Amino acid sequence: MNPATASGAAAPHTESRVAVPRVAVPLYRLGHSRSGDKGDISNLSLIAWDPECHAVLAEQVTEARVAAWFAYRHPVRVTRYLLPTLHAMNFVLEGVLDGGVNDALNLDAHGKSLSFRLLDMTVLVSPALADRLPDIPGDRPAPA
Repeated sequence: MNPATASGAAAPHTESRVAVPRVAVPLYRLGHSRSGDKGDISNLSLIAWDPECHAVLAEQVTEARVAAWFAYRHPVRVTRYLLPTLHAMNFVLEGVLDGGVNDALNLDAHGKSLSFRLLDMTVLVSPALADRLPDIPGDRPAPA
């Protein structure tokens, strides 16, 4: 008799984990993005093409990852707002527009290109999901 089960405690469970293959894909295969600005703050929306894609985005596109992705812009703070009913999320990046439109000397004072930069980030998905994602011309090698 196992003493662990005799006392009423559950026997230790050893779970065998099988590595599930994952494929790295850019965010633009899972959704689209828009950007806006107010002063020195950039607002980036990320909208999934479908609910399954939203689950992947919500799990992997975190405040920390977005802050690291835009580290070259020196964000003071990155805040993520989940909008599950819309299959979307919104990121507010503070301090990334060099003081705002009137102060910035860069070519993209409004930060409109930041949404395209966000869409270049990659996430890991199952091969089955990767095969169902929309094809983007030039994104995959042509079949032989």
